[in-house]
Amino acid sequence: MCGITGWVSFDRDLHTEAATLDAMTETMACRGPDDRGTWTDGTAALGHRRLAIIDLPGGRQPMTVTTAQGTVALVYSGEAYNFTELRQQLTGRGHRFITDSDTEVVLRGYLEWGDGLAERLNGMFAFALWDGRHDKLVMIRDRMGIKPFYCYPTPDGVLFGSEPKAILANPLVRPRIGLDGLRELFTMVRTPGHAVWEGMREVLPGTVVTVDRTGLHSRVYWRLETRPHTDDRAATVAHVRDLLDDIVCRQLVADVPRCTLLSGGLDSSAMTALAARQLAEQGEKVRSFAVDFVGQTDHFVPDGLRATPDTPFVHDVARLAGTDHHDIVLDAQALADPAVRARVLRARDLPAGFGDMDASLYLLFRAVRDQSTVALSGESADEVFGGYQQFFDEEVRNADTFPWLAMTNRHFGRDAEVLRPELAETLDLDAYIADAYRTAVAGIRRLDGESDFEYRMRRICNLHLTRFVRALLDRKDRMSMAVGLEVRVPYCDHRLVEYVYNTPWSLKSFDGREKSLLREASADVIPQSVYERVKSPYPSTQDPRYGLALQEQAKDLVARPDHPVFELVDREKAEEAAHRELPAGSQAARSGLERTLDLALWLDMYSPELTLS
Repeated sequence: MCGITGWVSFDRDLHTEAATLDAMTETMACRGPDDRGTWTDGTAALGHRRLAIIDLPGGRQPMTVTTAQGTVALVYSGEAYNFTELRQQLTGRGHRFITDSDTEVVLRGYLEWGDGLAERLNGMFAFALWDGRHDKLVMIRDRMGIKPFYCYPTPDGVLFGSEPKAILANPLVRPRIGLDGLRELFTMVRTPGHAVWEGMREVLPGTVVTVDRTGLHSRVYWRLETRPHTDDRAATVAHVRDLLDDIVCRQLVADVPRCTLLSGGLDSSAMTALAARQLAEQGEKVRSFAVDFVGQTDHFVPDGLRATPDTPFVHDVARLAGTDHHDIVLDAQALADPAVRARVLRARDLPAGFGDMDASLYLLFRAVRDQSTVALSGESADEVFGGYQQFFDEEVRNADTFPWLAMTNRHFGRDAEVLRPELAETLDLDAYIADAYRTAVAGIRRLDGESDFEYRMRRICNLHLTRFVRALLDRKDRMSMAVGLEVRVPYCDHRLVEYVYNTPWSLKSFDGREKSLLREASADVIPQSVYERVKSPYPSTQDPRYGLALQEQAKDLVARPDHPVFELVDREKAEEAAHRELPAGSQAARSGLERTLDLALWLDMYSPELTLS
């Protein structure tokens, strides 16, 4: 896991741009605290920051191979979980390795198979190769978009980086955001390829992008496709378990301390229990971590999203699986700390609007990093197996919009409520969402003979796997890499995603509950309490002191009427939110305050040029 960046220019000599390349590379320092390296041949310049996970002394980057036709150089972020098998294949084809790293396997795999390497990789990755034999840059991103990857086409080439901040560090780029960028910022439609910043785009998941003197060329090597499912219930459950055992085994491979993130929900509990069973065979214990808030378990109040606190279930799993468990208990002061908000925003590059859930995730990861370098997470199981409330809510199922927006609007209101009325009218977010939804569902293929209900559920599952999950994966990556922690996501293995996606909804929910397949596939390793537990989302603090701290910060902000945030936010609404009595523990009542404070700090930090008309 690392940070990568680079610059290709066919019209200038990049040997003279060493200072700019260094600046771009150093924005990735948090992603790679262990080492740094740069390389250039004049046309291409590559930068790398390394978080050493496999072959600690041998995996330095940029990594190069010199051939008779020219040099091939690689900067690589991520993990190839099948690198051992690929190494054996390449050795059989005559390749000789000088390191034990998966990075060299990727480099030599490209020499053997070209960009066809992408189809052979199992893992999470974003990497760029400068192929001096053909004067071209090849950028490849993993199938699910686990690792972030951005590019910025220029008149004579391209800039790229793991995060926008690397690209924004180049003087060719001005930090501009137009109306569509603001629309993306204030909706959660996650338009594929959209990067919010003008001129910048995401390298799409499952895509190879090649840059040569003729421009940028894309090839999709993987997409979520509709296929018939022929296995019965028993065979389906058994195959899911076989896949999970294999995936967890592969993702436990590391030369540094590992752990699991344990929430007490089905997803993380199953993953932790499987990891504990496998490591026990090697005489090891799994180290597990959970986030909690001061007084939350004792004073928990059920709400429309969360019926139970996490901690009792976490401890049930830790006891049964025999983990070395640690609760990371956070207080309201830490969650509301402006310094933490600044670190979150710097990691995100955008005011994403997750509030205390971003702050707590960052603080959890920071504490985990003190003891482990790699963590396995239960992220994405809800999207794969169908775990959210919106999968079961009849009104939401039948709404012609993104299901998570229908559910979020019900519980938290709309992000646009904080905006100045004239800006909200200009943005017309409802029309933007409607257009995005029509585009998103247009390409989802229906099976021959598939019922209307099954097809509607297929669409809902597809939207979660191609849109919603990308927002959560990006959040996970940014918060973890901000502290130099690699978080792996077993439920995003493309084999599992493909198989479960094509399992009919009647099988996904065969017992009338969420995630039926995962529950049965892990029933022998999880406690009965977790087996029976209803889905509970990532936790949010109920401590009223957190909301009060936000209000004090908002009072300071509204006392500065000339602050640029009030070009976006309705100041009167912000002032009213800063002074009204907040319902105890209400996440919804705080969301506008969190959004306003995030926007203000982001404007201070990035000074973006905003086009508001």
